[in-house]
Amino acid sequence: MPSMIDALIEPWRLEFMQRALLATTLASITAALVGCYVVLRGVAFLGDALPHATFGGVAVAFLLGGNVYLGAAVAAVLSALIMSLLSRRGLLKHDTAVGMVFIVAFALGMLLASLRPNYTYNLANFIFGSPLAVRWDDIWVMAGIGGALVALLLLFWKEILVTVYDPPMATALGVPAAWVELGLMVGVALAAVVGLKAVGIVLVMALLVLPPATAQLVAPNLPVMMAMAVALGALASVLGLYVAYYGDVSPSACIVLSAAGFFLLALVWRHLRGRRARSP
Repeated sequence: MPSMIDALIEPWRLEFMQRALLATTLASITAALVGCYVVLRGVAFLGDALPHATFGGVAVAFLLGGNVYLGAAVAAVLSALIMSLLSRRGLLKHDTAVGMVFIVAFALGMLLASLRPNYTYNLANFIFGSPLAVRWDDIWVMAGIGGALVALLLLFWKEILVTVYDPPMATALGVPAAWVELGLMVGVALAAVVGLKAVGIVLVMALLVLPPATAQLVAPNLPVMMAMAVALGALASVLGLYVAYYGDVSPSACIVLSAAGFFLLALVWRHLRGRRARSP
């Protein structure tokens, strides 16, 4: 028994693992909260597009020697605003606007990265994630952005609730549904920024989709769904880091695959419950 306890405690004796745990947990919790909107509204493509759109801002910040998180946040929020403007003005369908903006922003990042080949490795950390390289100042920035996002979600909870489930009803009740949806898009963008260094641009979409999708299979309402998504995201972070530490493999990939494992378990549980309910 002591050996089992030692095995559970050992990774967290290392400071870089403590930082990795905090960073990935913050990223998972923030992504899970806004990811419920992504899943319920059926806009998973948006959850993929906005993280990719941040790459242009990251590349600009590297070239100018500025703050990478600020560059990513500006790029993500600006992309969300342009997507919304193009679709709401009737110039393009929503999915077309999302696809066009994100690929242009990502291509811009690739172009800027090619101008400074010596930056390619550092930028690759933001594409694929590097939680073990997260510093304390990164964690403070992530906590600040994540905390502000959670505060806004709580402040406008009633408006978000009715808008997510029934936008026409929200408009009829006097709720500015269009502005609420724009705010949620910006929230997705900021959640992507929080997860940039922890899991990377490519895999942050998984944190936006997998824990909420898993929770949706078993949760009776949105508050329970959000609570379950947060718990599953945090648990996937812990389990993924354990596997990465003892298996000497990619932490980001292990976190995402842990979240996918929870989804498969929930899918099987729902299937078995459905069969039991149909049986005489």
